[in-house]
Order: sequence, then structure tokens, then C-alpha cells
Amino acid sequence: MSKAKILIPKIFPTSRDRINGYDAVYAEVLKEGVPGLSEVRAIALAGQQKIGEAELELMPKLELIAKFGVGYDSVDVDAASRRNIVVTNTPDVLTDEVADLALGLLIAAVRRIPQAERFLREGRWRNGETFPLSPSLRGLKAGIVGLGRIGEAIAQRLRGMNMEVVYCNRRQKPGCDLEYYADLTQMAADVQVLIVATPGGGETDKLISREVIAALGQHGTLVNIARGTVVDEDALVEALKNGRLLAAGLDVFAKEPKVPDDLLQLDNVVLLPHVGSGAIKTRQDMGDLVFDNLDSWFAGRGAITPVR
Repeated sequence: MSKAKILIPKIFPTSRDRINGYDAVYAEVLKEGVPGLSEVRAIALAGQQKIGEAELELMPKLELIAKFGVGYDSVDVDAASRRNIVVTNTPDVLTDEVADLALGLLIAAVRRIPQAERFLREGRWRNGETFPLSPSLRGLKAGIVGLGRIGEAIAQRLRGMNMEVVYCNRRQKPGCDLEYYADLTQMAADVQVLIVATPGGGETDKLISREVIAALGQHGTLVNIARGTVVDEDALVEALKNGRLLAAGLDVFAKEPKVPDDLLQLDNVVLLPHVGSGAIKTRQDMGDLVFDNLDSWFAGRGAITPVR
């Protein structure tokens, strides 16, 4: 029996042995004339490779797009659905890892952990200087934007730190005992910590607007582990520069891997290179779930984690 032909636009960081079960086409640039592209039946998709109408047109036999990661905003799911192409992602296996990192960013940003480490490494403590006191997390209220799997895991961790937690969602979650806000700007005004955990895409582009950032205010801290496009990056830089926002912890940026120079020069922001799920075990589990979806699909059992 011949192997199913799959497209791999970007080499997977894990689960590479699973590729042996397929006839793989490797191509980062999708265009007419790429050998084997017209015969591809599935895509094992890592990274933010755009898959829209133009790309789908090149693969008339495509049945499945298996996305590595929980976010799938680089895939035009509506266009895929119109062609009866199923899209999957890798939920749950990365939830705890990303939630842990969100807490790490929050603590690092408020307690100024990276700044304190630099202070020590520069020899300033040894030379008799005293590192300035930091703000505290005690008594703060946190608002979560997007109470999905990751948002709920973040809320659980915040409550374990004795923080009051509220949330803003497109709709109130049945059975959730957290206070719900339908108005994001009002929630930002009522909290001192805003953690962004909502999906990316057109519907949430610059959802954390200049108005929301202004409402969070000079004592507020913003943490983003969602997508960089969800935050108005220019407004964020201005607020951090001018003292209208206390601090930020960012794992994602609007035009990755390009991080604005203005952000790099600020001392009140903690910056990470999109490593929310970047632990060995978690990335292995994510890669395995991509191929579990592929295996299940081509065995006639259907997709395991379809996004719709």
C-alpha cells in the first residue's frame, strides 16, 4: 500500500520519526510547480505558514490540515471548510505549559526579576549598591481576556496565589464562578493585571486597544501569551515609555520574529521569543498529536481534534 503524500512546510522540532509513515513533500514556499504539491492529501503544519485560498488552490487533493499548536489563525478555516478540508490543532497538551509561562511572566514583570539579575551580574550588588524595591502582587486583581482552556488554567494558578480573578469573554461561561465582564475596557479599569489568552485572527486584531491600555493605567501590568496582533503594539510602547503602564510581560509580538526596537530598549518589560509551549515534553506531545490526527484520518477513523 502506497504512503499518503503530506506537505511539511517547516521541519518539525519533534516527532520526526513519525514522518517515516508518509511520503513527505518539503516546501516552505507554496507556488505552482512545486513537485508533488498537486498530490498532497494532508499538511503537517508547524509555524505560521499562511494557508489561504491561493495555497489551497494548489492542492486539489487536500483533505486535512494538522496544525502544530493551539492557535490556527494562519489557516483560513472558512476557505478550508468550503472545500471539505478538516483543520485540527493540538489543544490540552500545551495548556499547563503556557499557563505556567504566563505566571512566570507576570511575576518576573511585577517583581522585576530580570532587572534584579542584571543588577547582580553587573557587579552592582557586590559594589555596595541596593536594588530598588519592586511593586508587589499582594492585593492585586487580575483580569483574563479569553477564558478558554489556557485562560482557565491561568485563573486556577492565580487563585492559588490568593489573587482575585475576573474575566472577559465573547460570552459568559456557564458554571464559571468568576466574575464576568462583557465590557473589556471596564474590566481593564477595575484590575491591576491584564492577561491576554484569547485566540488571534481578524476578530481580535488590536483588541487590547489604546483605550484598554489607558484604562489599565499607570499601576497596571499587561501579560500577553496569546498572539502579538491582539495588542496595539504602538499604544503599548507609548504607555510603557511614558509611565502610563507599570510593566508588561510579552511572549508574542505583532510581526515575529521582529520585535520593535522601542520595546527592546525599555526596562519595564520582560520579553521572550514565543516559547510558551517550548518545553521538550510538551513539544513532543504536540508533535505526536499532529501525527495522531494524520494516522487516525488515513485509517478512516476521522480527525481527533478538529477545530470545528
